[in-house]
Amino acid sequence: MNMNLLIKNILAVTAAVMLNSHAIAEENNSQRNLQLAEQYIDAFYSFNPNLLNPLLTQAGESQKKMLFYQGWAKDGNYIIKQRHPCKLGEGNEVLCSIRVQDDLVLALGIDFDVTDTFHIYFTNNYISQIKTSTDDPELYHDAYKWVIENRGEQVNPVCKGSKDVKPSPSRCVKLMLLGYQEYARVQGLKPRQPKNQN
Repeated sequence: MNMNLLIKNILAVTAAVMLNSHAIAEENNSQRNLQLAEQYIDAFYSFNPNLLNPLLTQAGESQKKMLFYQGWAKDGNYIIKQRHPCKLGEGNEVLCSIRVQDDLVLALGIDFDVTDTFHIYFTNNYISQIKTSTDDPELYHDAYKWVIENRGEQVNPVCKGSKDVKPSPSRCVKLMLLGYQEYARVQGLKPRQPKNQN
């Protein structure tokens, strides 16, 4: 065999092996990220911060935000109605969508359970950032604005913290719920009764 042809064949085989190895490594990384994302959802909805916190040690500001959100969800009586499998997004993102029932939505009489989506970003198979999105209707946001405008003096110190008050997700969501209930009365909205079945 011509030496140049032999070298070309060897290089081609080597490149193919390296490419395949890279693809396998990427697939393994993706699967680890998916598994960790599912573990995150398990921990979040356990409402136990001791289970959630270890998953967020590399998550920067998201650590504090997600621990607060977990406390909010716990005392807002978030109940999972449908848990979708986490799926790969763009780049290092994994998306986990959960349909939940909660007290604030019920208070406004919204006739469907909203879906919250966690956008979980990974660096070297560690959670490095988490963002959230939701399909809350405009009514929910209108109620939130009304509470902040009309009950901000009571709500803001508890929810955002101040020099003398540490933020409390439990007290925050309970005060917000009272505000939502008041908004519903002002607007003539009828609360929706919770559904026990999924």
